[in-house]
Amino acid sequence: MILRLAVASLFARALTVGMTILAIALSVALFLGVEKVRTGAKASFADTISGTDLIVGARSGSVQLLLYSVFRIGNATNNVTWESYQDIAARPDVDWIVPISLGDSHRQFRVMGTTQAFFEHYKYRQGRSLEVADGLIMDDLFDTVIGADVAATLDYEVGDPIIVAHGIASFVEHEDQPFRISGILEKTGTPVDRTVIVSMEAIEAIHVDWRGGAQIPGQSTPVEVIRQMDLEPQAVTAALIGVQTPLQTFALQRAINDYPEEPLLAVLPGVALQELWGIVGIAETALLAVSAMVVVTALIGMMATIFSSLNERRREMAIFRAMGARPMTILGLLVIEAMLIAAIGALLGLALVYAALVVARPIVDTAFGLWLPVEAPSLREVWVLVAVVGAGAIVSLVPALRAYRLSLADGMMVKL
Repeated sequence: MILRLAVASLFARALTVGMTILAIALSVALFLGVEKVRTGAKASFADTISGTDLIVGARSGSVQLLLYSVFRIGNATNNVTWESYQDIAARPDVDWIVPISLGDSHRQFRVMGTTQAFFEHYKYRQGRSLEVADGLIMDDLFDTVIGADVAATLDYEVGDPIIVAHGIASFVEHEDQPFRISGILEKTGTPVDRTVIVSMEAIEAIHVDWRGGAQIPGQSTPVEVIRQMDLEPQAVTAALIGVQTPLQTFALQRAINDYPEEPLLAVLPGVALQELWGIVGIAETALLAVSAMVVVTALIGMMATIFSSLNERRREMAIFRAMGARPMTILGLLVIEAMLIAAIGALLGLALVYAALVVARPIVDTAFGLWLPVEAPSLREVWVLVAVVGAGAIVSLVPALRAYRLSLADGMMVKL
């Protein structure tokens, strides 16, 4: 009976109630949307590198090693000698190993030297491989493959020349050894998008005339001569390793960390990513707090709407009392109305989020490489919806208690 009265009362005030429901729906949609983006961003962050068991570099910190080897942020404290790299690669528990050489740049984008194995073994987003959107993987000494952001920002196409600069923020360029873009990678949403990839031999080639970080004055070796040289690397910045079986991961990590020839560090990518997320994840907490405040504001707005309607409904309440309705019935009527408004708004907000996900998911994936899966609401999201309905009931108690105290005489004295 009371539920039917509540529904009829809401329909009688359809415009006001509809605006309140819309405000709650939009606030819930914002909160759940932020939650979806947060979880998607965290998953994408964790999936920046997958399928790699260990990252090896000079001894420093795990987060620092992860930052420069995977995210191309910062610099290594030291290099790993080529002899040590080969020694690790020859271990029977190493299934594959990919060298990484950093230090140069092209118009503020990092240049990374590596081998063909990088394109075979680097995985992201739970095992996805790198794909070439245009052109081919480099097959010449001075070929380069660039990430999607490099191509989009600098308006590059396959066949365009690239001149690599020495160092990260250097005005000295290797003009006598220009590269040619042989391929452009598809967008991945990882640091690969912002990377210029060349071969390890190419890194050695452009530094043939360099010693101690500076070019030898007056020396310029012709490209034809460089191509005939032995361009075996002298050192690498880091290496990605895959082990034969997962059980061997920790034993190999200990062996590398105790390597007697030079101080090395081997880290588990997943563990280092969690450490890094613990540092940068403060922003997600702030964003969730702002979204929660939007929901609270909408609920307070609903309370204000109920308050403002009380004067208009005093005669209605008085008639209910005159017909035998108890004060608790009046209180229950207003609480149930508020719960219905909150429930409808919460469900509408959930529907808006999923409609937006279906439309925006391919766009966001293409533009930012951020994958937002369309999945059934998680337990956390269900609890958010329940909390909104519960909060709606709680905030309605204030105006409901006021209506509870309205006397029959006060209601009958209201002028028409």
